[in-house]
Amino acid sequence: MADATIRAEAMEPSCLRWSSDQVADWMADLGYPQYRECFTTNRIDGRKLILVDASHLPSLGITDFEHIKHISKSVRDLLDIEEPYWNRSISLPHREKMGMYLERKSITGPIADNFTYNKYMKELKKEELAKNGTKR
Repeated sequence: MADATIRAEAMEPSCLRWSSDQVADWMADLGYPQYRECFTTNRIDGRKLILVDASHLPSLGITDFEHIKHISKSVRDLLDIEEPYWNRSISLPHREKMGMYLERKSITGPIADNFTYNKYMKELKKEELAKNGTKR
């Protein structure tokens, strides 16, 4: 079981375990040291970083549109998630699994702390089986 936990953690981006100071350091390394305080004051740690996108950056105090675009893309690259497709048809498959998992992992508390990618994949499989009317 320990091997499965290690494999699941290896699939998760390591930045999920960053403190708000580490996120602020990363922001400075991106070329935005002026936003360090925006991230530390708002306590944006690795799990909260999941929620940082173009629509949330202005509320953190980042209003330069070019900076917003670059930071949003850098967060997606760091987390290895796809860019949101706002005109997505319901006929298309769900968004990529890691992005959906990270959204669930972004909240705090004991349930989210113990939630792993493996558990998420098992939930998805159960949902798919239930949707198809298959029992396991």
